[in-house]
Amino acid sequence: MTGLVHFGKRIFSAGLVILAGSLMAAHAQQTPDPHQVPVMDGEAGPCSIGFTVTDIKGAPVYDARIRVHIAYGFAGVRRLDLEAATNVDGKTQFKGLPEKVKGGTLMFRAFQGKREGSASYDPAKNCGGQQSSIVLTEN
Repeated sequence: MTGLVHFGKRIFSAGLVILAGSLMAAHAQQTPDPHQVPVMDGEAGPCSIGFTVTDIKGAPVYDARIRVHIAYGFAGVRRLDLEAATNVDGKTQFKGLPEKVKGGTLMFRAFQGKREGSASYDPAKNCGGQQSSIVLTEN
């Protein structure tokens, strides 16, 4: 009988080890890479732009929010509001932007707390993957 109890304890212990390993693997899969660049897809065209957001000392700003309002299509009747946050390296990307927008340029506004900054982008001139920077300053 003691052999059967001992065997049962081994199976139970092996089951706990397998369960713990599965839980650790599931947790590792759920933890996102902090250096992966977030991408906001507007699904409205072929253009894209990437941003690096820094403070006045040049340090990257994590979790800065960048917003853009887009009016496009005939007479600008289509409208799109997008927002993306930066990763730990201060980077984010917008893709799927229309090539022709009302007014010709888009104004991206970034903010975090009391700091803010902006950048303009003309998708008709620089449609293919332009990189830009935004410096946040205190208001």
